[in-house]
Amino acid sequence: MAATNCYEDAKRAQAYAKLEFPGTYFLAYRDLPDILSEYAKGKKALDFGCGAGRSTRFLKKLGFDTVGVDIAKDMIEKALEMDPNGNYLLIKGGRLGQFENNAYDLALSVFTFDNIPLMEKKVTILREMGSLLKRGGIIVNLVSSPEIYINEWASFSTRDFPENKRARSGDKVKIIITDIEDKRPVEDFICTDDDYKEIFKKAGLELVETFKPLGKESDTYKWASETSTAPWNIYVLTNKTRPRGKALCNIEAD
Repeated sequence: MAATNCYEDAKRAQAYAKLEFPGTYFLAYRDLPDILSEYAKGKKALDFGCGAGRSTRFLKKLGFDTVGVDIAKDMIEKALEMDPNGNYLLIKGGRLGQFENNAYDLALSVFTFDNIPLMEKKVTILREMGSLLKRGGIIVNLVSSPEIYINEWASFSTRDFPENKRARSGDKVKIIITDIEDKRPVEDFICTDDDYKEIFKKAGLELVETFKPLGKESDTYKWASETSTAPWNIYVLTNKTRPRGKALCNIEAD
């Protein structure tokens, strides 16, 4: 979560408040229930970068006692509007010092690290997230794959940004979300799988499993690149040694 980003915007917050799990977003959330069932050993969760509350509400429906946090005031206001009984907090600069250490079974982050430009800041925030975990707790970090910025998708378009193909880790990239009314480009910061692995190591985290969800021809959605290229990387992390679990989502299309 960067100190300033394109999501600190009332118009974008309004658009995101209406967004649930259409198209390509379906693949981001489809396998999370199975992943969390396999790896999360308790039900106390923190949703880091909750935005308008979509992923926080998702966790609550799975039975997690969840607090959602974000740096964008407009997003938090929309989250509370959508879920008046929810627990949503505005935090400064993406820092987590106000939260109790060793208190959470799960720290979830959905797309948040796409908006953090500096590798050093990614390391700092992930280290803080790790400190919040109980013994045996996990971080699930869901991020955009580098490939999402150079292909066409059911829910995204990048054809207007050929410069994305030259981007390296830390560079700004642009993408248009076609599932919302606000068609202004979103500006993210690309990060490769190898660089994420290095970031996790520096943050003192162990990578337990990586999932790369693909679409199926039998899905009800009209896929573009989703059946051959994974738009998302889902990393399961822990701050202590844990046995490797069984992969639960599609790594390759059926």
